[in-house]
Amino acid sequence: MKKILSSLFASIVILAAFTGCAGYRLGSMLPPDIKSVYVPTFVNRTTEPMIENQTTSETIRKLQEDGSLKVVGKEDADAILEVTLRNYELEPLAYNEQQKTTANEYRIRITAAIVLKRLSNNEIVAEAPFVQGEGTFFVEGDFTSSKQRGLPEAAADLGQRIITQVVEAW
Repeated sequence: MKKILSSLFASIVILAAFTGCAGYRLGSMLPPDIKSVYVPTFVNRTTEPMIENQTTSETIRKLQEDGSLKVVGKEDADAILEVTLRNYELEPLAYNEQQKTTANEYRIRITAAIVLKRLSNNEIVAEAPFVQGEGTFFVEGDFTSSKQRGLPEAAADLGQRIITQVVEAW
């Protein structure tokens, strides 16, 4: 009896493990005809100047790391990834012990909207109106330089989240 119960229990555990993965698939969730993408410079609708360059570069780097889509020029692409940077905000995280009203650590949060379109017919393949990336920085020296040191982390995080939205288009 113990042997039968033990076999039954093992079967239930194996079945439960496989059932949890039923909706998942390895690799890209993109249509099979989309293998390459063109990524124009992001449109910056925030109040922070010049962040479109770093965020575009980081997203392209993350695409190349991921390998699901090849980044090419517009004439060779199957799809175009259009990204609009919608918001840039700074959130104080920690304050100076001597001057309790002066923050010395901040979080940068960048919000974007993305659309991946098939170039052959302009059909939307993936869309996400709210993708957010963030990073932190300490204020060392002047505030503007400190923000610039924090931007790469926020841009890389945003890039990774954009790739997740595009490649795992649910």
